[in-house]
Amino acid sequence: MSKIKPYKNSDLGKKEQVTQMFDTISGDYDGLNRVISFGIDIKWRKKVVKIINKSNPDTILDIATGTGDLAINLAETNASKIVGLDISSGMLDIGRDKIKKKALDTKIEMVLGDSENMPFEDNSFDAITVAFGVRNFENLENGLREILRVLKPHGTFVILETSMPDKTPYRQGYNFYTKNILPLIGRAFSKDRSAYKYLCESASVFPYGEALNNILRKIGFINVEDLPQTFGVATIYKSSKP
Repeated sequence: MSKIKPYKNSDLGKKEQVTQMFDTISGDYDGLNRVISFGIDIKWRKKVVKIINKSNPDTILDIATGTGDLAINLAETNASKIVGLDISSGMLDIGRDKIKKKALDTKIEMVLGDSENMPFEDNSFDAITVAFGVRNFENLENGLREILRVLKPHGTFVILETSMPDKTPYRQGYNFYTKNILPLIGRAFSKDRSAYKYLCESASVFPYGEALNNILRKIGFINVEDLPQTFGVATIYKSSKP
């Protein structure tokens, strides 16, 4: 698993560095993401909601919820309770403001916590989602085991994550964009110049497609399926707990 961290000259572990990074960029995060993805990430999240909605869950956990975009989208389901978990208090503060403005604070609860050591009982949630968060886990397999633990039997687990296009010329175009354009946009819009370089680098080396499918199966998930999005620049992974 990749040991890429946000700050190369820091002695902090990846988890602490990721927390620091997201606290620092929290104010820029939503706007910059819309610019970077050309707004297509909104469409991807709606597809995640559609998949989750098919299982008609009553309780949903959104891990690495950030400022709550996906948690807010999931409020469109019939779930009675949605919990957004994140390690960054800065991101959660912005998320809480967004949720309050949309009058969703009775349905969505934002919780500060570590995705690899979650403060929930076994078999707590009918469905679990992670959007653009699994590659920030300090230990991917530990994080996935925790997810399996708190997911109810037969519950649905959906990941939305960046991936690499396999076909020409999309792969070459994606490589050029992530290595040359994204860092420039990040430096122009964010006060943390290392953050978006890390996000690009971590995305480029993270396992995707069948490689991530196999990791999910190894952990114990079943019915594993990957659904590439927009020429393969992102992928939705759907699985369940036995």
